[in-house]
Amino acid sequence: MSLPEGYGYIPSSLITIGWVLVWQGIMVGRYRKKAGIEYPQPYAEQAQVKDSSAALRFNCMQRAHQNTLESAPVVFVSTVVAGLKYPTLAAAICVAFSFARVVYTIGYKSGQPKRRIYGTVLSGLSVLGLLSTATYAAYQLVPPC
Repeated sequence: MSLPEGYGYIPSSLITIGWVLVWQGIMVGRYRKKAGIEYPQPYAEQAQVKDSSAALRFNCMQRAHQNTLESAPVVFVSTVVAGLKYPTLAAAICVAFSFARVVYTIGYKSGQPKRRIYGTVLSGLSVLGLLSTATYAAYQLVPPC
């Protein structure tokens, strides 16, 4: 089996998710320090959040990072599979997902969780598009009976 023309876009697009996750991880560390939340505590407690906007912002940043980590496996697998039939489309949607996660993170880390909605919608549509394209590509790859 040979890879389709344009499959080289797939690794390039997947790397964008890695950069988003590294950026988010750095931001989590910065917000953790500002909020004074010690390891291994994963989130600020409600009492800490009530007393400190920095603790709320830390929780929001931590959640943005965690949520991206939760969706990354589906995006990775879907991009690889969809790319076997539609490499340019799969790569473009994967990059759109990464861009959407940046928009999501910027909105969420503001400390006003409702500001994450635009990024949520964009990334959700990206995941749906990738998963649908991957499903169709997988169907096309099944040998006839």
